[in-house]
Parts: sequence; structure tokens; C-alpha cells
Amino acid sequence: KQEKTLPNIVIIYADDLGYGDVGAYGAKNLPTPNMDKLANGGVRFTIGYATSATCSPSRFALLTGVYPWRNKRAKILPGTAPLIIDVNQETLPKMLKQQGYATGIVGKWHLGLGTGKVNWNEHISPGPNEVGFDYSYIMAATQDRVPTVYIENGDVLGLEADDPIEINYAENFEGEPTGKDNPEMLKMKWHHGHTSSIVNGIPRIGFMKGGEKAKWVDENMADTFLVRAQQYVKSHKEEPFFLYYALQQPHVPRTPHERFVGTSGMGPRGDVIVEADWCIGKFIKTLEAEGLLENTLIILTSDNGPVLNDGYYDDAVEKIGDHKVAGALRGGKYSLFEAGTRVPFITYWKGTIEPTTSDALVSQVDFYSSLANLVGSDSRENDSEDLLEVFMGKSQEGRSQLILEATTRTAFRQGDWAMIPPYNGPKVNKQVNIELGNLDDYGLYNLKEDIGQQQNLAAENSEKLKEMIAAFEAIRGTDYGKTEQLELK
Repeated sequence: KQEKTLPNIVIIYADDLGYGDVGAYGAKNLPTPNMDKLANGGVRFTIGYATSATCSPSRFALLTGVYPWRNKRAKILPGTAPLIIDVNQETLPKMLKQQGYATGIVGKWHLGLGTGKVNWNEHISPGPNEVGFDYSYIMAATQDRVPTVYIENGDVLGLEADDPIEINYAENFEGEPTGKDNPEMLKMKWHHGHTSSIVNGIPRIGFMKGGEKAKWVDENMADTFLVRAQQYVKSHKEEPFFLYYALQQPHVPRTPHERFVGTSGMGPRGDVIVEADWCIGKFIKTLEAEGLLENTLIILTSDNGPVLNDGYYDDAVEKIGDHKVAGALRGGKYSLFEAGTRVPFITYWKGTIEPTTSDALVSQVDFYSSLANLVGSDSRENDSEDLLEVFMGKSQEGRSQLILEATTRTAFRQGDWAMIPPYNGPKVNKQVNIELGNLDDYGLYNLKEDIGQQQNLAAENSEKLKEMIAAFEAIRGTDYGKTEQLELK
């Protein structure tokens, strides 16, 4: 029977994990043995990219094979945003379903739900189930936004009829405490942005009332998602399956289970990376125990680069020591510099992929066409290159060029070179202390010789710059808002 020859496909997607946060990528003091095992037993890509320096756009590209700047709505979404993937659009899970796959998502969604006016007390649609997932167990947006509930196949879990959920992103409900007005109720203090409803002692973005029994316990979230991912594997082991396992770590609020508190010596941010690594290890053990590891392609990567203080006081800055979250790269989350989008990027398939390190240029937007090739589908997306041989470690011929994005601004990567057009707006996001890549004039960097982007060669290498601008504009067009003001979270 043909089914048996189709490999299972698992994408493990970390949230805000930096290029320097993994042992196999040079982290010295942060133990990530399970991620390292995948990296050292598969293809460890040194030049692998998310499409964007923020989460929703990267997730859009991962699931559609389309650059997020082509979709005006693919930006950091508020908690009540409508679904930004059109239900008629081709998606990775839809394509795999057509080839006989069971398809599931467990974890963070953040691609919008419904049509913009969600009633959280009724069945919520459209969502993951309408764009190709047979099974979904998700949080709607991010861990720091309301509603702080789990949603399974479109229904809020644990909701009681006499305690309906109300959500408002503009104003509070009368008499409800907030992070701003009730600091005495907080177990985690806000730094910026998180001044609204308090859930589980943590102040959030947005206001929520009701749904008490449905609210999650942050410290149990990693375990909750892990168990659902393991159950998914066990219940679909007789057929080829695709699982998109979208971890919430190390995004804020960083709430490690007590088992992991203090394990990293770097405060909660380090602790949740240790926790995420443990979850990955447990998940792989499940594949092994079910006899599936040798027939499963595992992809591990992150939605964007790292950030230390992203809105809460949680010792991330104070306890970082000499750990370099971005490795040798410049910038971080929200940035057009390399650390915004260059992330850990690993493909692992026991017995099929030979361990190797690859310097091929690859992007998450390429999963669509590459996996289509793997499973025998003719479907392709223009932005998504078929790099199956590269992902399998059989070729080092990656992309020749790639457009990168950070909050609606775009830049360009070609060969060894990176080019950043000039943009208005602040040079540094002072709240998170990250250089944004808003330059007064063009930036041109030879990343082979200057991975930290310290030498701007635009003035002395004007021919190369002209060539880069022309190649970039051939894809991007000329109207790419060089003067657009930066949207901050």
C-alpha cells in the first residue's frame, strides 16, 4: 500500500528562539541537548531564515509558501483579528491532505480567527480547521494576549454557559482589575504594553471578563501542548500525518513549570528554553516508542529572532551573563538586521538524512514546494522554491536570493550579500533595546566576511548596490514604503 511509503512530517516551531540560543549554534551556557541531537543528527543550516522578524507574518509564509508582504494583513495581529489566510488559499496542510495525510496543529496559532467579530462562547470559524487542519488544539494569539483559553477544533475548552467570555481590546469591563491599577495582584510585573487584564497573576494585552474555568494556567502550558502533540502522534500512527507543533517558548510571559525554575541560571527566559528542549526530547521519545522515528521528517526552527525584555520584568536582561542570544548576528526580533530573521533551522530524518552542516541559503517559505515534491504533489507556489534535495542534505545549492521582512519593511539577501533600503523611524526600539535596521541611507553588507554587519559597503561598492536594488525591486516592485513609519507592538 502506498500510504506506508509516505513519511510523517513534523514541524516544531519555536517562538522568539534566537540564532545563538541553541548549543549546536554556539550557546555555551544554555543546555539544549535535544535540539542539539536533532542538529547533530540531521542538517544544521547556518543560513536558514524565517520570512519575517515577527510572528504572524512568518507563520503565514510557513503555511502558505507565499511571502507575507504580499498580504497586507500579514502583520503582528491583535488578539481579535480575523483569519488572514483566505479559506480558498492553498496551504501546506491542504496540499498534504490531498496526498492522504492526516493534518494537525498543536500550540500557538496567531493567524487570526473568525471574520473579525468573534463570539468566544460559540463555535469559532473560520480558523485552522478551515485552512487544512483536521485537528487543532491552539491558543488564539499569543500567551500575553487575551483570551487566555485553549481552543480545540473551534471550541473554547472548559467554558461554562453561565460564565461567558467577553473580550475588548479598547476598554476595560467595569470593576475588573488591571495590571496598571492593581500592581499588588501581580506575580510578574509589566515593563511596557502589558497593562490590561490580569490572568493568573500576569497582566496581559487586552481586556477579558468571564470564562474563569476555561482559563489556562501558564505554568502548565508546555505540558498541555506536549501531551496533545504526543496524543496526536499515537492516534495517527497508522496513517501518514503532518503535525505542526508550535511551541509558545521563549515568548513572553515566560512561565516555566516549577520543574524548570532555576535550571538555566538565566532567569525565566533561559528556563523556558530548557523546558522547550525537554518537551522536544519527550516528543521524539514518543515517536521512537511508537516505531515512527525512522519514517518521520522533523523540521525544527523559529518564527523570528530573539528579544530579552519584551514587556515584562523577568530578569532576562539582568541574568543574561555572557550568553549571546543572537550569536554573532546584529539586531533581534523586529529588526531588518540578520538576527531578526536568521534562526536555528534543522532538518532531521533518522536513517535517511546524513548528519551534515549546510551553508545553503534556505527559507521557511520553501517548505511548501519542497514538501509537495517529497509527497508527490504537483502543487507549487512561486515564492516557495523546491529545495527538497537541500533539506535532505543531498545538495548545497540553496536559493540565490531572498526577501526578508520586519514589520512591513523589507530587505534583500543575495549570495553573500545583504541589502537594507533606507527607512524612516527610530533607529532603536528603546522598549526592547534592539536596533531596528532603519538606516538613513542604503546598507550593504558582505555577510561572508562580516556576519555582524559592522561594515556598510554601500558607498564604496556602488555597482554591487545598484545590482542588489535592481534584483530586489524586480521581485518587490518599487513601492515598498521606504518612508513608512515602523509599527511597534
